[in-house]
This record gives sequence, structure tokens and C-alpha cells, in this order.
Amino acid sequence: MKQFQFDYHSITSLKRDLDKISLWCKSKIFSHVVFQIYSDSLDRGQIDLVCDVISQNFPNAIYMGCSTNGNIVEGRLSSASISVICTIFEYPTTKLKLLQYTLNSETALDVVEVVKKEIKKNPWVKAVEMQLTIRGMSLTPFCDAFKGIEPSVAFFGGGAFNPDLNRNDACVFSNVKGYSEKGVIFLLMGGEDFNVYTTHITGWKPLGREFQVTKAKNAILYELDGKPAYDAYHRYLNILKDEHFFNNSLEFPFFYSHHGINILRAPIACNEDGSLVMTADIDENVKARLAYGDPWTILASVRKDGKKIGEFNPEIIKVFSCAARRTFWGKEEISSETLPLQSLASTSGFYTSGEFLRTGEYVNQHNVTLVVAAMREGKNGDHCDFDMEQEAFSGKVSMINRLATFIDAATQELAEANQKLSLMAITDPLSSLFNRGEIQRRINKCVSEKIPGCLVMLDIDNFKQINEMFGHQEGDYVIKGISYVMRKVVDECGLSGANAHNETFDDIDGMYADTAVEDLADAPQFEIFNVKTPIGRWGGEEFMALLHDSSLKTAVDFANRVRIAFNDITFEKAGRRSVSVGVTELRKGESADTAIVRVDKALYRAKKLGKNRVAASEGENDG
Repeated sequence: MKQFQFDYHSITSLKRDLDKISLWCKSKIFSHVVFQIYSDSLDRGQIDLVCDVISQNFPNAIYMGCSTNGNIVEGRLSSASISVICTIFEYPTTKLKLLQYTLNSETALDVVEVVKKEIKKNPWVKAVEMQLTIRGMSLTPFCDAFKGIEPSVAFFGGGAFNPDLNRNDACVFSNVKGYSEKGVIFLLMGGEDFNVYTTHITGWKPLGREFQVTKAKNAILYELDGKPAYDAYHRYLNILKDEHFFNNSLEFPFFYSHHGINILRAPIACNEDGSLVMTADIDENVKARLAYGDPWTILASVRKDGKKIGEFNPEIIKVFSCAARRTFWGKEEISSETLPLQSLASTSGFYTSGEFLRTGEYVNQHNVTLVVAAMREGKNGDHCDFDMEQEAFSGKVSMINRLATFIDAATQELAEANQKLSLMAITDPLSSLFNRGEIQRRINKCVSEKIPGCLVMLDIDNFKQINEMFGHQEGDYVIKGISYVMRKVVDECGLSGANAHNETFDDIDGMYADTAVEDLADAPQFEIFNVKTPIGRWGGEEFMALLHDSSLKTAVDFANRVRIAFNDITFEKAGRRSVSVGVTELRKGESADTAIVRVDKALYRAKKLGKNRVAASEGENDG
């Protein structure tokens, strides 16, 4: 596989470049010649002229092309309006077939069926490259209809575009059906010696809060969180609903999961009612976030995927990069993500209105994405080494990089602050256990969902005496002590995991005999969320534990273990203290309040029987 890449400047220069290709072909054996023509101008006269000259010089060659938002030649953005890429396939086993159809909402599904039949009829097909006009229609049904084609067939391509981002007109053309403003071209490639590797690179990262799509129909996104979708762009990015909306919003697509992969989707217009026009359908109830480009993340992705492409050892690389990425990088850094691929193989392509790539069984339409297709003929030889130099950004991208760093740090700090606030809302600050409201909520939930379990209620004996004799500071320390013991017993006895009802605590005497009061100062942080046995401070010196799926015997054993462990601690002023404990089993059909009243009575009974003991509720065995 051999490739020639050059820009078109005049008929004279074009003929000179074609002569070079002709001389090469005369000295070599080859099977097919394909010309790809990319034009960031919709000057049909110039496009037809280039196509005619190529046809005259290579009457048996295939040519195809489209209008673009910029052409990529040798890994760089070309300064020419028209660029020509000539690929010569050398192996006689390589087979190609070019197809072109009219594409609109009425014909889209019929086109897919025809192409699927062509692929099935030609089992040699290994890859399908597609160029198409996409503005003004949703391509989701079109893409989804390709499901079911042979799993080994790669599918990739790009949407034709206009050099002016705000214009919808575009074109595709080939020597099959000529120039079309509403069309699609497919190049089928394959054969036993043809090989292809595809991947996609984003580098855009989710920004800020998550939205839920609450109203959408086909390619119209009406509402996010019950509000007009446009509000997200206006409130968080100050993007106005005017003729510049598309250009200003292009770099901030939505980030969400689709067909099992993270995908970016950019709006192309904003309606008067605040709804957004998308290039593909978006489903209701999906979670989406705005996203922004991070230069370091982009280049890290290029570096990672570049190594995999190097292992494939390509002969040519085709890239389809969203016009938003061209806008993002700016003039100074535009080739930062594509030029490194040129070190692996001849790299060419164009800036698109949408990118297409098959991942798994689905052909996905992407936005703000770089799709890469690497190809070669023959067996894989030595791997190509791929190593990128560390970029030193300047200008716009340097500013973006600093802002991205700031946003990452600020977002992380905000997430941590929100986590702390969430924790504070449900925890007791002194004991670091759940507060009464949260432990009550969890008991209510357990009862309402008819989950079996037990309640364990503890009260520190003679606590008022501790405060009066030794002061409230010592009283606080005793509260921290029982909290520490409860956390540790839950953790050590496996009650934070499954099968708590199978636990038995036979060897509890003396477990904490050597525990000194200073150990409490180094008490480990205990993760109170998502535990099987939530514990909380019920109020004052009272505490409550909820043992899910636990038998009464397990609950009584747990209570005794806590009681004995706490009694083994010697406080500096208060000495050794004790707790009284009530235990009850949740009963079917009762309310949470009924169970709480019953465990409170069991606790009162333990107090009445002499304190420092465990009592089960009436009608159940005592501990």
C-alpha cells in the first residue's frame, strides 16, 4: 500500500503530481488506485475540474470526496482549498467497491438495507469507509439500522461540512454518481491480505453537575431537569440564543453513555422555545453532563492509542476529526493531535460535521471526536515505535490548559465539600455515628421493605453522675468511647457484610481487657455508609443499632460483646463504666414506631434488673 498526498494549486501542478504517480505505477505491480479529494470550498466548478483531470489521467481509478471544514495532509491542517490523497493498493487479493446513493430521511433506511446486502454478497469486505451529508436530519435510525452486519467488518467515516460552521450546505462526489448535496458514499475494502484497525479519541471531560434528559423526541432535546435544554448553556456558559449559538456551543458538547461507551453529542441549533436540535437522537431519562476539552487528556489519549496503532504497523492512517476540535486547538496548535500519527504512517483526512465508528455491534455517530482508521496490506511486520514529545502549549490552548487545571481542582474540592456536607447532615458530630434522623430513616426503610432484623438500644449507666462529678468533657469522652466500641465490634464481627445472621460470638470475655483509654484517641475512621449494621446516636447517652437479616440470638450476642468490651475500658477520670442494652426482633406487619417502643421497654427492663446487662423484649428470651 502506497500513498501520495498533495495540495491542489493549479491544473499545471495537479498534472505534474499525477505524472509522478503514473511513473510510480508503471514501475510497480498494483491492484487499485483510489483518489480521495477533500475540499473546504463548495466551488463546484473547481471540484469538477479536479475530478475531470484525475479521470482523464487515471480512467480506471476510483475517486471520491466531500466538502470539509479543513483538510489534513501529512498530519497537518492544509492551507489549500483542495487536497488530493492517492492510495495505491499493491496486493492482487485486495478488493474494492464504491457505492453512492441519495441520502435523506426518506431514503436512509433503504440505503442501509442495500449496503448490508452488498456486504453479505461480498464476504471479502473487511472495512467500510463512509462520507455523507448529515445536516438537517437525524442519523440515529440510519446508524442503528447497520446493526447485524458481520461483526468483523470495521465501519468508519465522516460527515461532509462547510468551511463556514454556521452554514448547512455540503456535498459529496465520486465517479459513480457525481456531485450530490444530499448523498452518501461507501468505499468497501477487503481481501485476505487487507487489514484495518480503528479507534476513537475524545479527551473531553465532564464538567459540572449532571442533568437528566426529561423530555426529548428524536433529534430534538427539549428539557433537562424539567427546564428548557438551552438553559444549561445560558446559565453555566453564558452562551446566547442567537445566530452564533452553534459556533459558541460546539466546544461544549454533552457527555453521556450510549451503547455502552462514553459519547459526545453537540447541538447544531437552538429553537425559540429553548429546545436544542441535535445531529442524532438522544433518549429520555439518560444522565448527561456538559464537557470541555482538556489538552493534556487529549494528548494522553493520542499517546495511548498511538502505541496501539504502532503495534498494528500501519501503512496509511485516515483521520476524521470534528470541526469543534479545530476550533478548540486554534491556529497555533491545530496539528497537535494529528501530526504525531504521521510518524507511524502517511496520515490524511478532514475536519467533519460528525464522525462515525463501529464499536461492538453498533455504528455510533460521534461529535467532537477524532476517529482513526489505520490500514495495511500483508502480515504485520515489526511494530512501529510511537513516542510523542511533551507539548509546550501557547496562546489559546495554554489558557485552556490552565483553566482546565483550575476546573479540575475546583470540581474536586466542591465534590469533597459536598461529601462532607452530606455526611454532616446525617451524622452526629460528637460520636461520628448516624444521627437520630438517619438511623430512624433506616429503621423505617427496613420495616417498610419487610427486611427481617433486630434493634439493639444501648444506654450508658449513670451518665448524669459522670457529668456532675467529672464534667461534661469527660462525659463527651465516654460517649466517644461507646461509639468507638460499637464501631469496632460491628467491624470485627463481620456485621458490615453479608450473612450477619450466621455470626456467633463465643469468645468475648476479655477481648478488650487490655484496652487503655489512650487507644480511643487513635480510633480509626469508620465508614458508616452502606454498612449492613447501621449504628447511631439516638439522643444524649442512648444509642441504636439496626442489624439487618439477623436473628435474635445474633443481636443478643452482639449486644453482650459491646457491653463487655465497653466495661473493659478504663477512662482517666470516670474509670470503668457500663451500659444497659435492650434487644428486640422486628415483627412482620408492625410499624417502626411499635418496634422502637418495644426495644425501649427492653432497655428499661435491663436498667430495672440492675444495669450492665442485656434484656430482650417481653415474650423473648433474655440475654
